[in-house]
Amino acid sequence: MGDLLPTAYLGLLVALLAGTSWFVFRQILRTRKIESNLAALRSKLSQDWGSAQEYYELGSIYLSKKLYSQAIAQFQKALKVGQITPEEESRIYNALGFAYFSQEQYDLAIRQYKEALKRNPQYVVAFNNLANAYEKKQLLAQALEAYEQALSCDPSNAIAKRRAESLRRRVLPST
Repeated sequence: MGDLLPTAYLGLLVALLAGTSWFVFRQILRTRKIESNLAALRSKLSQDWGSAQEYYELGSIYLSKKLYSQAIAQFQKALKVGQITPEEESRIYNALGFAYFSQEQYDLAIRQYKEALKRNPQYVVAFNNLANAYEKKQLLAQALEAYEQALSCDPSNAIAKRRAESLRRRVLPST
């Protein structure tokens, strides 16, 4: 019994270290992949015009790194390239809106989300983002309407359900 307790502790410690090492290793691999994609895209796009998809990917990497002004520039280039489907265009406008939202430029974000919805009126993520921007501006009735539109497109949308219910209590108080 005396030898069993230290062995158990040692086994637990080794297991914890192995698990932690695995998570750190995975994170290093992800970071290296993102950085190599970033370097390749920057190199290619600095020498030649790229596709809308390449500008979108570069902008998305900048978004993940919280480099919002660089992301905005890449998304705008993606829109200028043309030759993209309305769904791709709506995705770019939504990402552009998110970049503005992250910089607390809510009016610009709202404009971009609305552009995304013009191109794809069933784009649930854009409805959720639009509603969130309205909430930040304290435009609660508009936020509730956007969440309800999201729910009309996707009745199982958990975010829209939760936020719409919360807003209903605030906007339409019980009498």
